[in-house]
Amino acid sequence: MSGPAQAVTDRPVDMSVDLAGVRLRNPMMTASGCAANGREMHRLIDVSGLGAFVTKSVKAQPASGRGTPRMAETPSGMLNAIGLQGPGVEAFVAEDLAWLHSIGARVVVSVAGSTASEFAAVARAVMRSRYAPCVAAIEVNISCPNVANRGLVFACDPDGAHKVITLVREEVPRGTPMLAKLSPDVTDIVEIADVVLSAGAHGLTMINTTLGVAIDTERLRPHLYAATGGLSGPAIRPTAVRAIWQVSAAMRAGRLRTAPIVGVGGVRTGRDALELVAAGASAVQVGTAAFHDPTAPQRVGEELAGLIAGHGFERLADVVGIAHDRYPRG
Repeated sequence: MSGPAQAVTDRPVDMSVDLAGVRLRNPMMTASGCAANGREMHRLIDVSGLGAFVTKSVKAQPASGRGTPRMAETPSGMLNAIGLQGPGVEAFVAEDLAWLHSIGARVVVSVAGSTASEFAAVARAVMRSRYAPCVAAIEVNISCPNVANRGLVFACDPDGAHKVITLVREEVPRGTPMLAKLSPDVTDIVEIADVVLSAGAHGLTMINTTLGVAIDTERLRPHLYAATGGLSGPAIRPTAVRAIWQVSAAMRAGRLRTAPIVGVGGVRTGRDALELVAAGASAVQVGTAAFHDPTAPQRVGEELAGLIAGHGFERLADVVGIAHDRYPRG
């Protein structure tokens, strides 16, 4: 590691996070869908040592997902069109949430649905289960198509996004934060952030994948069965930083209610994570990097702590959004 991190002292860095009233020991999380529901990753790192483990998005009923091929490599990233495959919320609670509870993990459960009512039903089943005490937050994956509105993605439709958050809020008890996961594929992400925060979201996760297409130039057809897929990996990190920057700036200017932001998008190293934090993220999720390095969520957290110490700070909280303070305006 080069640069400021070489100046690390023996002072411990306070990496704890206040996530809308829930205290996490550190800011590091997995990204939904990139580590299944934890068992495989736990063979290599202690999942309970993360700030929180984010589950694969859970739907009410079992879903087989989309046809294959579902994934395609792209320069500095990958496309996926898995289709939220999963066993349904009943099996998730009985098997996966039960296991995460048994190892002492803090869990962010990602909920999804084809209708606003399905989102609410999934949240209800999770929060009424005997394993609810391990749930640190509910992440509402509104980047799902709304079947009642010709497939328009909830996160791209202010009315649809508002309805989902409103219904989920009724199922989540006080003291458990709701994080709305936003899509970058919108004209004004600040507008969508305002809508979900006004509807009752306690925080934001930014960003989900951005839509892309890869063409097989031998067969002259799309690589993916679904044609379009979600682009993730290092290629989207500047987009994630931009989205966090814009929403954080709006909060600082008083145009949005202040709320914690969980940054995600192309994080491979501590320096990548520091970019998101300096732009305004209080916590960081690691996704695609975990496919080739399952230890990445833990490693990135250690690197981030070293960088923060190297810059002379003793608390992660002192660095959140610092780029706004140091940005020259005129």
